[in-house]
Amino acid sequence: MEKTNTTQQLKSVDSLFKSLSLGILDLSTRIVMAPMTRSFSPDGIPGPDVAAYYRRRAENGVGLIITEGTVINHPAATGDPNVPHFYGEKALEGWANVVAEVHEAGGKIVPQLWHVGITRRSGSLPHPEAQSVSPSGINLQGEKINEPLTEEEINSIIQAFALAAADAKRIGFDGIELHGAHGYLIDQFLWERTNQRTDEYGGSMIARTRFAAEIIKACRLAVGPDFPIIFRMSQWKTSHYEAKLAATPELLEQFLTPLLEAGVDIFHCSTRRFWEPEFEGSNLNFAGWVKKITGKPTITVGAVGLTEDFLGAFRGKSSGLADINELLVRMDNDEFDLVAIGRALLIDPAWASKVREGRFDDLVPFNAEALKTLY
Repeated sequence: MEKTNTTQQLKSVDSLFKSLSLGILDLSTRIVMAPMTRSFSPDGIPGPDVAAYYRRRAENGVGLIITEGTVINHPAATGDPNVPHFYGEKALEGWANVVAEVHEAGGKIVPQLWHVGITRRSGSLPHPEAQSVSPSGINLQGEKINEPLTEEEINSIIQAFALAAADAKRIGFDGIELHGAHGYLIDQFLWERTNQRTDEYGGSMIARTRFAAEIIKACRLAVGPDFPIIFRMSQWKTSHYEAKLAATPELLEQFLTPLLEAGVDIFHCSTRRFWEPEFEGSNLNFAGWVKKITGKPTITVGAVGLTEDFLGAFRGKSSGLADINELLVRMDNDEFDLVAIGRALLIDPAWASKVREGRFDDLVPFNAEALKTLY
C-alpha cells in the first residue's frame, strides 16, 4: 500500500457507516475504537474522566468501543497500579458509569479482559508480593525465569475471567473482549516459544489453544448463549514482530477451530499494518483470512489513516495522515466486517464524524507528545 500525506478521499466512505447486527449487538457504524492502555485509573478505579473520554468517541459516530485493557482479579494480572481493574465494588461502579455515558450517547461498549502474564515484572505494584506467571516460566525472550503455572493456578485464572465476564453482563456492557494477543498471558499459552508444557496445555498447536478455549467456554457459561464474546488475537508479539502462530492457512485453521467451537462470536485480528497480506499467494489480510476460515465476523486494525504503525508512538514518534482508500476497497469487498481505529481516535475524538462529513482537512495528525495530556 502506498502511503501518502494527502487526506483527499476518492471513494465513498458509506461502507464505514452502514449499520450491522451481530446477534444481539446492533451497531450504528462499522467503526470500532481499538483498546488502548492509558493508565489513567488511579488504584484501578475508572473515574468520571474515563467515562467522558469514551462518551466523546460514542458521540462522534464510533459504533463499538472496546475499552483499554482491564485486569481480572488475579494478583499478577498487571504491574501498573493505574490500569483499570475489572473487579471490586468501586471499580465496577466506575465501569457502570462509563457504560451509562456511552449508551446515553448512542454507542455500544465492551470491556477488554486482560492478564499480562510474564510481561509483568515481579515485585510490581499493585501486588509486589505476587510472582509473575506464565505457562512454562519462560519469558518472551525464551529465558526460563520462574516455575510453570500449576493446573490449580490455571483453573483459578480461568474462573477469574469468567467472573469478570459475568460482571460485565451484570453492569450493562454489550459484550466482552478477551485479550489473546501481543504476547500476554493467553497468547503465551498459544505461542510455542513461551509454552513448553508437556501436559494437556502444551505440545501441538491444538493443545496450546486449550487454555484460551477453556477461558472462552467458562465465559460463555457465565454469560449465556447470546452475549457477544470477541477474541483479540495476533501473530506478532511485543518485541517479536515477525512471530507467527500459524505460518500457513492450514495451520491457522487448526488454531482457530477450537476457539470457534468454544464460543467466539467475533475475531479481532491485530496487525501492525492492515494492508499487508497475511500469506503468500493471496491479498487477504489477517482479518480476511480469519473470516474466510471461520465464517465469523472479523475486525481489522493496524495504522488506519496514518503513515506510521503504532510502534513509533512508544518511541515518541508522531505520524502523518494517510488516505483510507484501500481500507474502503477492502470493506466494499467484504474482506472484514469492522475496522478498529486506535491512535487516530485517541488524538481526535471526532475522527469518525469528520470522515463521515468529508472534512478530511480537519483530521488531526498523530502527535506522540500529546499522549502525555490526552484523557
